[in-house]
Amino acid sequence: MSIKPGAMLGLLGGGQLGRMFTMAAQSMGYRVTVLDPADGGPASSVADRHLHADYLDSDALRELGSTCAGVTTEFENVPAESLRTLAEPCVVSPAASSVAVAQNRILEKNFLAANGFGVAPYAVIQNSSNIHNPDGVIQQKRPELFPGLFPGILKISRFGYDGKGQARVSNPAELDTAFIGMNREPCVLEKLLPLESEVSVIVSRGFDGEVATFPVSENQHRDGILDTSIIPARASPAIIQNARDIAVRVAEKLDYRGVLCVEFFVLADGRLLVNEIAPRPHNSGHYSIDACVTSQFEQQVRILCGMPLGSTAMHGAAVMVNLLGDLWQGGEPKWEQVLRHPCVKLHLYGKLEARHGRKMGHYTVLAESTEAALQLALEIKQSLEC
Repeated sequence: MSIKPGAMLGLLGGGQLGRMFTMAAQSMGYRVTVLDPADGGPASSVADRHLHADYLDSDALRELGSTCAGVTTEFENVPAESLRTLAEPCVVSPAASSVAVAQNRILEKNFLAANGFGVAPYAVIQNSSNIHNPDGVIQQKRPELFPGLFPGILKISRFGYDGKGQARVSNPAELDTAFIGMNREPCVLEKLLPLESEVSVIVSRGFDGEVATFPVSENQHRDGILDTSIIPARASPAIIQNARDIAVRVAEKLDYRGVLCVEFFVLADGRLLVNEIAPRPHNSGHYSIDACVTSQFEQQVRILCGMPLGSTAMHGAAVMVNLLGDLWQGGEPKWEQVLRHPCVKLHLYGKLEARHGRKMGHYTVLAESTEAALQLALEIKQSLEC
């Protein structure tokens, strides 16, 4: 049964991903209600309605469930309990069970390892005694692995993103200090590996099992934040196909219905290790708005509403560059440096305050070749930073 245009859709979360979902839904004839505890968020400023309440507010959830035909999310840290509550009166995508795994790094790593997906060697740190007694740590593959995890990166199990909630550690003493700095919350200690590159795949899976993947993105980060995405990724056909195949298998094992991002480490020998999974559209898929027949956000609407998936074919090569709040430190950036190029698309998220490291927007360069798109993207980047 499909949800027809004209219906009200619900969205948990008010950030830029929600803004782009809302715009895609409205262009298809749907209306959108955003549930967001914050005022003036990117999504609520364009939505048809804003419920200003906590994600666990029972009255707000009742209102959302009774007025919306379907509900989705725009970030992974929405309480799974809220999704379970909403699944009773209306369609929910993705399901609480899928989100509960993807929003917790411990559950995520254990799920991936248990299902045979390659991951970096890791250990789960539940409390300080684990650090001083490694034999008590849940480890992948073999118990003596814990001493071999240095240098490593400590990642908090919940609410970490864009480099937040992470710390590089070289020995148990640094691990102890970092763990204290994360308020002794459960964490994953992951071995740092020499990487050839990082890539990601956006996979869409409908309620009927129909699956589509977007072109693989090559991602470059700065200070833990995605800086540039290059599409299609500069990798061998074997790596590209393998990444797509693994992403689909992850979605199937999760019984995932919606838009999912699977991030990979590419090792020098061509092996792919799953880094993280995100139960939502992803920053590395923003290029799809301008470069693909169907964007990841339109695909999210299609799945939620039980409609057939759209084509993910590209019009040409693309490079997406994030615009962080640092660019505003000298005043409003000179957008003519971006817009004077007819093949470049500018997206600003309507955030009221520009802060260090905050994603304020992005631009996408379209070209016939990856090399041409990347060259122009870097020239624009340099001109904005001057």
